[in-house]
Amino acid sequence: MTATTHTRHDPAAATLLRFATAGSVDDGKSTLVGRLLHDSKSVLVDQLEAVEAASRRRGQDVPDLALLTDGLRAEREQGITIDVAYRYFATPRRRFILADTPGHVQYTRNMVTGASTADLTVVLVDARNGVVEQTRRHAAVSALLRVPRLVLAVNKMDLVGYDEAVFAAVADEFTGYARRLGTADVVAIPLSALEGDNVVAPSAHTDWYSGPTLMEHLEGVEVAAGSPDAPARFPVQYVIRPQSGAHRDYRGYAGRLASGVLRPGDTVTVLPSGQRATVAGIDVLGTPASAARATQSVTVRLAEDVDVSRGDLIAAGAAPRLTRDVTATVCHLHERPLRTGDKVLLKHTTRTVRAVVREITYRTDVDTLERRDAAGALDVNDLGRVVLRTAEPLALDDYADNRRTGAFLLIDPADGTTRSAGLVGETSAWGAP
Repeated sequence: MTATTHTRHDPAAATLLRFATAGSVDDGKSTLVGRLLHDSKSVLVDQLEAVEAASRRRGQDVPDLALLTDGLRAEREQGITIDVAYRYFATPRRRFILADTPGHVQYTRNMVTGASTADLTVVLVDARNGVVEQTRRHAAVSALLRVPRLVLAVNKMDLVGYDEAVFAAVADEFTGYARRLGTADVVAIPLSALEGDNVVAPSAHTDWYSGPTLMEHLEGVEVAAGSPDAPARFPVQYVIRPQSGAHRDYRGYAGRLASGVLRPGDTVTVLPSGQRATVAGIDVLGTPASAARATQSVTVRLAEDVDVSRGDLIAAGAAPRLTRDVTATVCHLHERPLRTGDKVLLKHTTRTVRAVVREITYRTDVDTLERRDAAGALDVNDLGRVVLRTAEPLALDDYADNRRTGAFLLIDPADGTTRSAGLVGETSAWGAP
């Protein structure tokens, strides 16, 4: 098994980690999520009392922590469109947003939704079954979405006698597959969600394991908030026009910085017009700031009187390409197939344009990583390669370079439903013939 290193990180303030959980049916994912919440003291007293009462009614002597997610599962069964359950909790060291994604094969689209903004994916495996088809699918989707880190949680170690050899075999197979996908940062952890082994507290049953518990790793893993060297990308969400009185000369452009760092004095390009300008100032909640960093919501003021509208992109550094021809990998989300010739709306950051599906090149078999003939259509949960033609030019980065400005949605122009999620350019090495 390839050795992995664990970097302890002690932030001055509690940073935010977005992570997704994925696993096959009955691998114990609900119990693991419940154990994380329970052992990290993130469960309210009345919630725990309700779980204890429900467990007693079922004849169980100990609380069934999987019941902590049952309310969310019931919501899914009521037909929520994108049924990913989000949990928010915190420890003294870090804040967390957990995207709990369904395990069934027919819910690939839901994992795409949950993992699209994740910094890390926890893939759960039953130690008795090892790496199965769905495990490979979860790892492949995570790699496709460029989630930078993977955790292999080898669960139910109590049912295999905490056998080190079993854990090593599963970890070796999974890390080898992840390496084929181009994912090198994999940490494997042996645990029992039911018994609490290596979830929050170290286990006396795995004295052969010297790595972190799951919670230790989640608290300590480095989170890349976006490289300060990345080109700045600022999609304009709202134009603040000059007002009367004290604000009669104020004109700014509000939005959320997608990547990089933007500072007063920076030379920027407004796309798609191509106009050049200089950043005169940056305001955060009405107060001037020396810089704006990725994910901050700010207002940008420009020194020149240029024409800027909602949907425009203010870019510093190497400008993204401007094009009407979009080649991308899409995950189809809707029950109605996506077909060659379909007219759609393409929403990219804050800009929405009309588009047509010119070609569906192939469909990717996520289990074998092979390309298949799509026969001109993608069905729900399919991942495939498409070529689109837009009515207006878009400023696009490759998804591999920028997860925010390299992603888009395809929307039905008739009823406004989301049909597909797209990733611009060559998103991953896997899927090659």
